[in-house]
Amino acid sequence: MQGKIIKVAGPLIVAENMADCKMYDVVRVSDERLIGEVIELRGDKASIQVYEETSGLGVGENVYSTGFPLSVELAPGLIESIFDGIQRPLNKLYEASGDRIGRGIDIPSLDHSKIWEFEPIVKEGDVVEGGDVIGTVQETEVVLHKIMVPYGVKGKVVSIKKGEYNIDDVICVVDDNGVKKEICMLQRWPVRKGRPYKSKLAPNRPMVTGQRVIDTLFPVARGGVAAVPGPFGSGKTVVQHQLAKWADADIIVYIGCGERGNEMTDVLNEFPELVDPRTGKPLMKRTVLIANTSDMPVAAREASIYTGITIAEYFRDMGYNVAIMADSTSRWAEALREMSGRLEEMPGEEGYPAYLSSRLAEFYERAGIVKVLGKEDKEGSVTAIGAVSPPGGDLSEPVSQATLRIVKVFWGLSASLAYKRHFPAIDWLTSYSLYIDRLGEWFNDNVNGGWNALRAKAIRILQEEAELDEIVRLVGIDALSSEDRMVMEVAKSLREDYLHQNAFHDVDTYASLNKQYRMLKLILMSYDEGLRALEKDVDIEDVLEMKVREKIGRSKYIEEANIASFDDIEKELTAEVNELIAKGEL
Repeated sequence: MQGKIIKVAGPLIVAENMADCKMYDVVRVSDERLIGEVIELRGDKASIQVYEETSGLGVGENVYSTGFPLSVELAPGLIESIFDGIQRPLNKLYEASGDRIGRGIDIPSLDHSKIWEFEPIVKEGDVVEGGDVIGTVQETEVVLHKIMVPYGVKGKVVSIKKGEYNIDDVICVVDDNGVKKEICMLQRWPVRKGRPYKSKLAPNRPMVTGQRVIDTLFPVARGGVAAVPGPFGSGKTVVQHQLAKWADADIIVYIGCGERGNEMTDVLNEFPELVDPRTGKPLMKRTVLIANTSDMPVAAREASIYTGITIAEYFRDMGYNVAIMADSTSRWAEALREMSGRLEEMPGEEGYPAYLSSRLAEFYERAGIVKVLGKEDKEGSVTAIGAVSPPGGDLSEPVSQATLRIVKVFWGLSASLAYKRHFPAIDWLTSYSLYIDRLGEWFNDNVNGGWNALRAKAIRILQEEAELDEIVRLVGIDALSSEDRMVMEVAKSLREDYLHQNAFHDVDTYASLNKQYRMLKLILMSYDEGLRALEKDVDIEDVLEMKVREKIGRSKYIEEANIASFDDIEKELTAEVNELIAKGEL
């Protein structure tokens, strides 16, 4: 079918004679074959958002419909790749057109000529159904790519091959009620449609990140959703990078959605060199990058998070635990607002479209832990973490508020903490996690039975410090009682020694749950021991000048292999307090 352009408004064009089109069909615009997507239909007129630069387009040029929705290619070759917002491989685009992406370049998302070693795990005569794994491909040293029966196919295996094939070669034939269905390694899936699963499960264990303020105070569940809102310069991207590096996920999907190009360059330079603590190989060996920087076409920014979540769901269906980082959903919402304005839709709050909340919910609801399709009883998960960049740090703006109504973990970044060089700058007084009650049992069972009690005590001390801080500002610290001064000192230790974490220090960048427990126990033990000394009339200044306090402060630099040295510090703390009490009794 062929239409004609009747209006061009930036990335939005309107074409007539498009009555046979469907919503979200992909079209090719003009003889340059620019990629576009139908986003509105009125009679025989279609509004199309174009994913490429539209300068030079004019009225009367042709529009060609493909009849298919915007889809991604799913096959071996995804891992280690970097795509733009509509899954075009940026390295191939660079080879074809240089530093600036040329218009109308039609390059396959994946390398269709590359040969992969396919190892079957089913045999002729086996009965398979959608989601069943029929074989595997060792995609990288750390990722075993599982080739699955496409959704909707069910029957007996007629033939299955073994050996070296590309992603288009037929590797299996299934007899589906008398119809021979050919299966290759390549699947295609429309990005705006969630991939099916058997059932969704309630999250019951944390996604361990190695970041103390997150794991201890505000944990995110595996298969959960979290938001990282904060003003410019508060460290949203660094937090996302840390989570991508250290989270205990099998696969990482990182979406740079409307961010600065130099930040994506940092990711590209860092990830291939960073040694993955899980595997000892470069982190890039289990990462997919999607880069749609702020200077790329705005319409493709809107598509980028759907591309990312679809790839994440594909690996989830293999039974993997996937973490997806979207940085940032505010830039995505701005793209939504721009396209809505060009469509002349009725604006909602601050110019955002009325459907902003539902679109955000569509994205976050595709996260979760699920029982995947297939006869085998296996689970997979997608954990979604979205950065939000409210203008001026105003969390009352629509994107932040709509996000907070959906997510269950809020890591609120503070400009004042960032200004004090406290990173991660997650404000412990405003942040929260609604997974704590559900995950508390897991922490007690798998780390230590006293985990939840320690966590509650640490939060109480930090809240007491915030109240006492008002008094200190008014009348000075000398007006406080010895017990209140002890609270202030231990809260300071919690802030500076526990919650502050150096992302660039070899040891401090990651802390296991066992180390986190030992550190927190040690700091809170210093509080209890200090109070014990004060009850025996030991002077507060003597308590604060104990030599062991320096070792407590430096315990964050104890390596995981030397974790038993916490026992020595605890003994030294008890001995020094006993010594102070003995001196006082003399």
